[in-house]
Amino acid sequence: MVKKLLPYLILTMGLLHIFLLHHLLFKLIPMALILVYAYLQCSSANKRHAFLTLAGLFFCMLGDGLLRFFVVGLSAFLIGHLFYLSAFLMRWRFSPLRLCAALPLAGFAAFMGWKLHGGLTAGGHDNLIVPVFLYVAVITLMGFFAVMTGNWRCAAGALLFIASDSILSWNMFVSDIAYSGVLVMGTYYTAQFLIAGSIRHRLRASGGIQNGSDAPVRFLT
Repeated sequence: MVKKLLPYLILTMGLLHIFLLHHLLFKLIPMALILVYAYLQCSSANKRHAFLTLAGLFFCMLGDGLLRFFVVGLSAFLIGHLFYLSAFLMRWRFSPLRLCAALPLAGFAAFMGWKLHGGLTAGGHDNLIVPVFLYVAVITLMGFFAVMTGNWRCAAGALLFIASDSILSWNMFVSDIAYSGVLVMGTYYTAQFLIAGSIRHRLRASGGIQNGSDAPVRFLT
């Protein structure tokens, strides 16, 4: 019962934060609930993958709380992405089609790096160029490995995370984006929820149980 109700509670608390309750506490509540949701997906058969994903969620929640200290928050998110990257690497399944689908991420990362470099330089934030570029590289790799899993939850979650961070960084360092707060947090919470939900599909993605409504939807195989 709790597992079935949690997605609705996450959605409700996420919408409350985005549109009404902007205090930091209410920003963290949806992430705390997503952590609980992820934990409830765990089983004895996927402990390592679950641990890596849970650790990623935890460090991202930590980054949320510390983002007012930009470099500290960015570092927490970077660690979270390294955990996600490791979890996705465990599920790597090579496919030429998925490789072709993932390659545009490199072009997008180069474009974002170019624009952010200009914005950081113009704004007198030269000291942030190295940490921001390192973050762009890590989140791009995370997205690449997510696509290569062939698991739609991993891939969609990672790509939405990249979209969220791209909107946030563009709004901070390049130019204003209308409704950026709604766009950033909406894509962010959705991304984290999808990544959390990918835990229970570890065995199915590896060739285990394939029948029933919980069977994975794989893409570009």
